[in-house]
Amino acid sequence: MAEKRSIFQEVETPGAAPVAPRGGMIDAGRRGARRGIRLWLMVLFALVVVMIAVGGLTRLTDSGLSITEWRPLTGAIPPLNVADWQAEFKLYQAIPEFQAQNSWMSLEDFKAIYWWEWGHRQLGRFIGLVWAVGFFGFLAARQIPAGWTGRLLLLGALGGAQGAIGWWMVYSGLGGDRTDVASYRLATHLGLAFVILGFITWYFLLLSRPEREVMQARRTREARLFGLGTGWMHFAFVQILIGALVAGIDAGRSYTEWPLMGGALWPQQMMVIEPWWRNFFENPGTVQFVHRMVGYALLAFSILAVMRGRRSAYVATRRAFTLAFVAVLAQIVLGIITVVLGAPWQVAIAHQFLAVIVWVLIIRARFHTGYPAAQSIRGK
Repeated sequence: MAEKRSIFQEVETPGAAPVAPRGGMIDAGRRGARRGIRLWLMVLFALVVVMIAVGGLTRLTDSGLSITEWRPLTGAIPPLNVADWQAEFKLYQAIPEFQAQNSWMSLEDFKAIYWWEWGHRQLGRFIGLVWAVGFFGFLAARQIPAGWTGRLLLLGALGGAQGAIGWWMVYSGLGGDRTDVASYRLATHLGLAFVILGFITWYFLLLSRPEREVMQARRTREARLFGLGTGWMHFAFVQILIGALVAGIDAGRSYTEWPLMGGALWPQQMMVIEPWWRNFFENPGTVQFVHRMVGYALLAFSILAVMRGRRSAYVATRRAFTLAFVAVLAQIVLGIITVVLGAPWQVAIAHQFLAVIVWVLIIRARFHTGYPAAQSIRGK
């Protein structure tokens, strides 16, 4: 006689397929080494941030033109003897920067700026090596999650392009009557660094959740708020590019008062360079004025963004928008301090570093609108 069973007792069917592992078939096929890749991305992120800081210091110490050749491989070896140093110094003596403003330099003075630029380039090579070892290591071990190979390869391609753009920037200051690099090329170089940081941040956030959660969260996207976050991100990026133009021509030291500029609302010599459009790249007063005005507009947009973001149904999204707004506010205050103090390098670097934080937090706020974090009915 068959044994009586409770209606709640599980029945084992002979030959039945095993129960799917916890996490579902989606994760089973797509998991890969998500934790390891996140750690690798964190290392790359930290290195790029350091690279931005070193690049800023290289510019502030006027070291960027000390190496006048682009040798991607052999350039990793610095001068090893007196003859090598003399050869490098001779190349530097032939460019306008030395002839117009640094003709007083001795070989020892030259070595000081040379090491800054050499270190900058070495760090770039090291970042490329870290990317290559990580990417090809995960690829060989077949640990890259499904759909992620192209994304991670993109980071390497952008890094390679960054090296080429860096030389394109340096090359602009080696001839003609320039004593520095072209400001718009500097803005392109810095802008691409922030693009790389943006992709790393986005990828890290995506990999921080299981694939099934990402797919579920995407269905609850707050479309309008996501669009607002996208606009906020682009607005901040434009301001970062303008800030690079300011740095490229030391425009932050041209007017050291706030809120006025030379006792007026705008500088008196705004459009003195011909043709007129060059004023927006080469006129310190004009460039600083534009940076200020865009900063005010960004503040207004940020107020709108945080007001809308605070209406989100998701606690994590509301907090993300608030945190990003606080960072924007702090950056504007620090920007004013930088101008009033005449942009000393310590404050200028802090201003640049805070721009990284603002950029990342805005991207994070945008991510939360596109992939809202699950919460309980009570909203916790």
